[in-house]
Amino acid sequence: MRIKNKLYFGVAPLALASVFAGAPAQLSAQQAAPAVNIGATDLGGVVTGPNGPEAGVWVIAETKDTPTRYAKMVVTDDQGRYVVPDLPKGNYSIWVRGYGLVDSPKVKSDPGKIVNLTAVKAPDAKAAAQYYPAIYWYSMLKMPEASQFGPKGIPVKQAEYINLMKNNGCVGCHQLGTLATRTIPAAFGTSSKDAWMQRIQAGQAGELMVNIIAGQLQAAPLGYLADWTDRIAKGELPHATPKRPEGLERNVVVTTLDWSDEKHYLHDLISTDKRNPTVNGGGPLYGQPEYSMDYFPVLDLKTNTATLEKAPVRDADMHEMLGPGHAAMEKPLGPSAYWGEEKIWTAHFNNHNAAMDDKGRIWMTAAFRDQKNEPEFCKKGSDHPSAKLFPLDQSQRMLIVYDPKTKKFEFVDTCFTTHHLNFDSKGVLWTSSGGGGGVVGWVDTKKWDETHDAAKSQGWTAMVVDTSGDGKRGEYTEPNQPADPNKDRRLGQVFYAVSVNQADGAVWGTIRSNPGAIVRIVPGSNPPETAVSEVYNVPMPGYGPRGGDIDSKGVYWSSLGSGHLASFDRSKCKGPLNGPKATGDQCPEGWSFYQYPGPGFEGIGENSAESSYYTWVDEKNTLGLGNDTPVSTANLEDGVVALKDGKMVLLRLPYPMGFFAKGIDGRIDDANAGWKGRGLWVSSGDRAPWQTEGGKGNKPMAVHFQVRPDPLAR
Repeated sequence: MRIKNKLYFGVAPLALASVFAGAPAQLSAQQAAPAVNIGATDLGGVVTGPNGPEAGVWVIAETKDTPTRYAKMVVTDDQGRYVVPDLPKGNYSIWVRGYGLVDSPKVKSDPGKIVNLTAVKAPDAKAAAQYYPAIYWYSMLKMPEASQFGPKGIPVKQAEYINLMKNNGCVGCHQLGTLATRTIPAAFGTSSKDAWMQRIQAGQAGELMVNIIAGQLQAAPLGYLADWTDRIAKGELPHATPKRPEGLERNVVVTTLDWSDEKHYLHDLISTDKRNPTVNGGGPLYGQPEYSMDYFPVLDLKTNTATLEKAPVRDADMHEMLGPGHAAMEKPLGPSAYWGEEKIWTAHFNNHNAAMDDKGRIWMTAAFRDQKNEPEFCKKGSDHPSAKLFPLDQSQRMLIVYDPKTKKFEFVDTCFTTHHLNFDSKGVLWTSSGGGGGVVGWVDTKKWDETHDAAKSQGWTAMVVDTSGDGKRGEYTEPNQPADPNKDRRLGQVFYAVSVNQADGAVWGTIRSNPGAIVRIVPGSNPPETAVSEVYNVPMPGYGPRGGDIDSKGVYWSSLGSGHLASFDRSKCKGPLNGPKATGDQCPEGWSFYQYPGPGFEGIGENSAESSYYTWVDEKNTLGLGNDTPVSTANLEDGVVALKDGKMVLLRLPYPMGFFAKGIDGRIDDANAGWKGRGLWVSSGDRAPWQTEGGKGNKPMAVHFQVRPDPLAR
């Protein structure tokens, strides 16, 4: 196993004083930066500070003259120059933001102008820290010492506690460390421990938060959260400071457009077919509003217009309740500091994720019936091949197919619960279930198109490991039964993330637990009868896998709650991959770990407080950093992070602070247009979009990350 730490390509823990001691690269006031070249749709100029041109700071151009709010951001080069390219018509506010600075006064201009800007040095460390990404504040949270865990203390292991406070719990839904979360709303009073209890009860998802904090962790985090916000209220500042963008990070162009509305968050978006990212080139984006509303947003990039499409619900009784498997209660558990007792989540549709096929249709993991209304062919006694082996009596989400050309919907009634999803090369759509349900399911979309018969088009399988070593699946023990060397073993959990190796058809996914695992399913010639699984447990220092994806070489990449990006290369395994010793620990040599950038929690050794939700592999070079580049959501760093040549490259969104993404989608709009014709699309807006910079009234955003060949390319 290889461990690679301290890859701080975009962030370094500098002393606070360095921000005010000229640490950013600058030219002297006497040196003049060469002029920039711009066109009629560009803005350009030089950013100058007290000591000359400012390098590695952001220039933000924003307009509300477009149908939906539009902003574009770039980074200055080593001579303080910038070019903001390809702006739609409108009157723009332009200003400078950067580490060691406070925001400069906003200047108004139309595109096609040279606009030189004056950076404003932060008057003190407190003012500068207000622009730091959330991780710098969140890492100030203290973690209990190892001695406090155990039968007489906190009833979980220390790593599980950290995992719950990061990816599996708090930061799985919110960016902690924002101004809104590191301070206590006046509505919750002044006693911060009591205030935190009120805070986690607030709103329709209060029950879920209380179950984790007060249930699983027996309220232990409340004192630490209270201490955190108390220390900040008294003036304590982050222990580390961010470094300005360097190298490739200065080549990033970020574009944002608002969509949806101020009350409803978006889990994700889809723009293209991952197998062929030129599908729907330049076309609309489609959002997935998990839990929040019975509409899904559509963003027309040719007109910069955002609309809402009414989502279908097949069964009338669905309108009497929130969708099955919902994270929210019908009524708020406690009043919100923002919305009071108002019920803002009303979703029955409950669309989690989507995938686009080669026809441009959207396959959505969404609910359209009650979870208990399972078709008869799913249940015990059915002659369906999968039901004979693994009968099912309920599912929380099914599949809805939307054709943008006809605006028609089709309902694919799946016996298994759907969650994440990915196509294989033959048009079979594989889905995860979020970790529950006991099986992994698939739909043959070509057969569906031919027959529109849900029973004939789908199948599902449990994950059974060949621990008997005979090379096939046979009789097996259930998860809670004693091991039997003559039998195979069924795993007790199933996929959270799911992806398909297009080369060999193997299906990979993550098991969310501590330390957690990844699993490889080989479907065989006649699944589910022939499907055999391999399991690989995450070794230390890693733990807590969540989102993951596989590259074209068969290497699996995953975000870990331990603050690492992990890779697993099965080809490096030295021992047998099945048989009695195939318990999950048989290939430690296949693992490598890359610590995410940013500061870590104190007192628990070398670590990053980063809590990445998902990792996506850019197989087709949609970003421009090369084929098979793994890209992770950097949920506390205000952006995404790519692993390029063994180094972490941070692609940050500087405005508004509070960026939070659940997924990544790369698209090539024009293969002949160079960097302008490609980029990553993500949807930003955690479950409380009103907690981002600017507060109540903020909407979720569609965000486009692009990398140009140099900071002035246009």
